[in-house]
Amino acid sequence: MKHFITLALLLVVGTAVAQIKIEGVVKDSIGNPLELANVIAINQETKGLESYGISNAQGQYKLALTKNNTYTIQVSYIGMKTFEEVLTIKESELTKNFTLKDDNTLDAIHLTYEMPVTIKGDTLTYNADSFNKGTERKLEDVLKNLPGVEINADGKIEVEGKVVNKLMVNGKDFFDGDSKLATKNIPSNAVDKIQVLRNYAEVGQLSGVQNNQDNVAINIKLKEGKENFWFGNVTVGGGVAPSPNDELYLVQPKLFYYSPKYSVNVIGDINNTGEVALTGRDIRNFGGGFRRPSSNSGTSINLGDNGLGSLTNLGNAQSIESKLGAFNFSYAPNKALDISGFAIYNSNRLKTRQESFVRYTDSDLGIPDEEKIETGREATNQGLGKLSLRYKPDVNNQLDYDVLGRISNDSEDNRVFSSVVGNTNQLDEAKPFSINQNVSYYYTLNEKNIFAFEAQHLFKDEDPFYNAMLVNDPTNNEGPIDEQDAFDNTAAGLGLNRDQFGYNLNQERRIKSNQLDAKLDYYYILNAKSNINFTLGTILSHQQFDSNIFQFLDDGSYFDPEAVLTDSDGNVLRNENDTEYAFSDVYLGVHYRLKSGIFTFTPGFSLHEYGNKNTQFGDTYQDDFFKILPDFETLIQFKKSESLTFRYSMQNSFTDVTKLAEGLILNNYNSIQYGTPDLQNALSHNLSFRYFSFNLFNYTNIFASLNYNKNIDQIRSVTQFDNVIRTSTYFNSNFADESVSAFGRMQRTFGKLRASLGVNYNYSKNNQFIQGRRSVNESFSQSYSPELRTNFKKAPNLTLRYQYRITENNQGSNDTKFITNAPSIEFDAYIWNAFTLRTDYSYTKQTSDVGPSDAYQTWNASLAYRKDKDAKWEYELRASNLLNIDSNINNGSNNISVYSTETFVLPRFVTFRLIYTL
Repeated sequence: MKHFITLALLLVVGTAVAQIKIEGVVKDSIGNPLELANVIAINQETKGLESYGISNAQGQYKLALTKNNTYTIQVSYIGMKTFEEVLTIKESELTKNFTLKDDNTLDAIHLTYEMPVTIKGDTLTYNADSFNKGTERKLEDVLKNLPGVEINADGKIEVEGKVVNKLMVNGKDFFDGDSKLATKNIPSNAVDKIQVLRNYAEVGQLSGVQNNQDNVAINIKLKEGKENFWFGNVTVGGGVAPSPNDELYLVQPKLFYYSPKYSVNVIGDINNTGEVALTGRDIRNFGGGFRRPSSNSGTSINLGDNGLGSLTNLGNAQSIESKLGAFNFSYAPNKALDISGFAIYNSNRLKTRQESFVRYTDSDLGIPDEEKIETGREATNQGLGKLSLRYKPDVNNQLDYDVLGRISNDSEDNRVFSSVVGNTNQLDEAKPFSINQNVSYYYTLNEKNIFAFEAQHLFKDEDPFYNAMLVNDPTNNEGPIDEQDAFDNTAAGLGLNRDQFGYNLNQERRIKSNQLDAKLDYYYILNAKSNINFTLGTILSHQQFDSNIFQFLDDGSYFDPEAVLTDSDGNVLRNENDTEYAFSDVYLGVHYRLKSGIFTFTPGFSLHEYGNKNTQFGDTYQDDFFKILPDFETLIQFKKSESLTFRYSMQNSFTDVTKLAEGLILNNYNSIQYGTPDLQNALSHNLSFRYFSFNLFNYTNIFASLNYNKNIDQIRSVTQFDNVIRTSTYFNSNFADESVSAFGRMQRTFGKLRASLGVNYNYSKNNQFIQGRRSVNESFSQSYSPELRTNFKKAPNLTLRYQYRITENNQGSNDTKFITNAPSIEFDAYIWNAFTLRTDYSYTKQTSDVGPSDAYQTWNASLAYRKDKDAKWEYELRASNLLNIDSNINNGSNNISVYSTETFVLPRFVTFRLIYTL
């Protein structure tokens, strides 16, 4: 492997050295430099685009060309006559200046070759074919080729360091609120242009009075011939796995229809090959484009998530059966009305296995080391649907209505063997549903006055159920502590019947949440450079929480215990909850926006009247108070493609009902919590810097961010351990927690070679309370991710990556340090205009100062054949986990322990696939 990587590097460097630079200046007829002039070089022999350049503010351009070749150089600029010249490039660099003349004709400019990248205002347009190499099959492959565009680890699109949450196709929403369905399913051969829409404003009326620099959208323009016709592909396949009883199958229809008036998208996926279209986490985070009206008010209230949060990491399973059905549509019966929506059904069945070891670093805690073996079966059935209406009769009025519904039926059956607790069977079930509605109306009275009303209502009903069956020998209940079962003492605290051959422990919970979030904005335009914004808003929230812990006895009877567990103040803790929690926030916000040269200043504040009341078992706890929350933002726009943003805000955060409920809650058999009825809010200071630069002259883009957070009145937990079983509660503390994070990415293109470097630093200082003691934990992590990528049209392409990460934790005398080295390589080649070969290999090694080193590796490959690019049929042979690795290893540490986890993964799969393209 080392020799292969060395050879690849020599090939990349050799190719870069073979490039000859041509540079110069583009001017108009009177000698003024022309910024954003397009300069392209077309190879006379291949008739293909060899290189392109865009002039900077001084009119300078440069191209990288292959020596001893002849090119047609084409120079164009809006309003100028296109200039062409044939140049023969020898072995020395060349300086060539161009002068363009005004074009007084009315004929459209005719270009013999499209510019790969063009800029017009805030829109950056990529021509997909200029970057494609022939091995692309879906939108994700196209986007990876584009400078300045990244696909992150979650499969979402990032531009200039910002996640793209809105993706459109021909201007129509595509599953609004998430880009993953688009990147994984839209066929690459349908994509003509990718438009990056910076400073994107959902409402055109507000674009001139709001700061939208964090909003980025993408519009995919389809190729000619894709409108008014169905397009897409259907994939079917099968294969073999190491076990003779496992037969692999795959069916993936992906069909699309677009016309000027309506669109229809249908995506299906049924397989057991581990290719999960959407994870449970994806579905839960699928926001549908919803944004809280109060998101910039300074108030944050958490309604909690009481579903099965463990159903997330589908990549770490021994077997996966996946089903997905997704439907998206849009319809415009007239110019004033748009109707759109989608429906998604997602189902997964998994088998999992993990082996772990945990060692607690502080011996004074008295917690024994623990080895665990966990095997599980998980099942999820999730449904998601959205309907949107937009009515815009004229430029001064816009009315929007959206409704988003979710429903799921999830379960997790887990068998745990613990060296401390023994055998435990756990069952988690949940069938939550929610309905989220949004209505917005925007009205422009005249050029000086704009009104905006936004309201959102959320209803959630969650019903998690938990069952645990733990070992118990009733004959040792009164013996010495070291001879009792690990759960005996906790069982006594819970009031359970200990005279049973095993503990059959259960908890039912029900959490109903209602929240109204609404605001009215008034914008007064003072002049072309400034405006003032008044906001009147409210958040009204109500949560009801009921729970009950009970036990089934050996004879099958039902036992409802009375808890005798007491907290540090001697209060008896209940085995049930009956809590109602009402929260209100009425606020008035004032913000002033001023543009001065390259600066945009937006100072402001909001005045809040808060009301908190929760009622439990006849007792009422109430807290009403006022708070002023200031905020400030400065944008420095050096130029269209370079800016620096500074933000400061004070945030007031409120918790959900489960942290207020004084009764016991079973998170699992070894984690119990109870709340504090008079818990206060948490107050924090937040500062951030964000910088980005996209330079098409030297093909360099840079993104960097720096964030600082200080919680001055944090809601924190205090934990007591009984053996490995922890009991936690919450309280407000004026001990400050602090965190600093810095992230940066630089990318530059040298001819056919693109190099990038990503760096990430995180530091945190947290106070923790365990066994009645306060300690301060400091953690620091740093990671570096260099990458080299080639972009040849006719030659194989390589991507070389390396990740180096250091994670350190410091808690008094207990220091831990973990180092991760992870090189990887990707190779793809388009051979004889018929074969596509793709393969990827990665190696991950972890070392630490508290344990042995561990390493694992992955290798996947595929070979596809189609007669030519326009062929309807394609045949593919794909293999995953070629080395048949059983598991991967993850070592790490937290504030009290170090751990090592071995997760067993899918075995080697080999499948044959048949793809038909419409």
